[in-house]
Amino acid sequence: MPQLKTDLSSFNNDWYKPGRSPLTRFVWYVTNTIFFKSAFPFYGAKRFILRLFGAKVGNGVVIKPHVSIKYPWKLVVGNHVWIGEEVWIDNLAKVTLKDNSCISQGAMLLCGNHHYKKSTFDLIVGEITLEEGAWAGAKTVICPGVKMGSHSLLTVGSIATSSLEPYWIYQGNPAQKVKVRELKS
Repeated sequence: MPQLKTDLSSFNNDWYKPGRSPLTRFVWYVTNTIFFKSAFPFYGAKRFILRLFGAKVGNGVVIKPHVSIKYPWKLVVGNHVWIGEEVWIDNLAKVTLKDNSCISQGAMLLCGNHHYKKSTFDLIVGEITLEEGAWAGAKTVICPGVKMGSHSLLTVGSIATSSLEPYWIYQGNPAQKVKVRELKS
């Protein structure tokens, strides 16, 4: 039985609208490279720049060096959120990081993917939300449409392909429940 083959020449994502003008996207690309992807260390300046480009950013947000953010106008960040070194927020859709959530070093929030069953490799996008106190460990991957419940934890190197329940620790690929996260004072 003959099988269809992937035909990338047929790829068409004209339906996808990233928002803002091409000029604004270009200016953001340059700004992102200079102030976010670099070793630029000033958190307050980074918060200010994100707000200039339409992000909603709370107080006390820490954004470490070498972070990449695709579209700040699709980013909502609560108060006292930490974003570690080399985090990639590929927010083709809205990303919401609620109060006291944390994204550790090298984590990737991927709002886009491709439909592997279609020969045209159609683009798929989905929002990502980290609820209050959620923690994405170092080198984790959060896939389109995933919601990390309040105080859930995705352990180092794990991949979340579906939503995580509040106060649970998840591990592996795909991430599975391991145990309840018990916080102490």
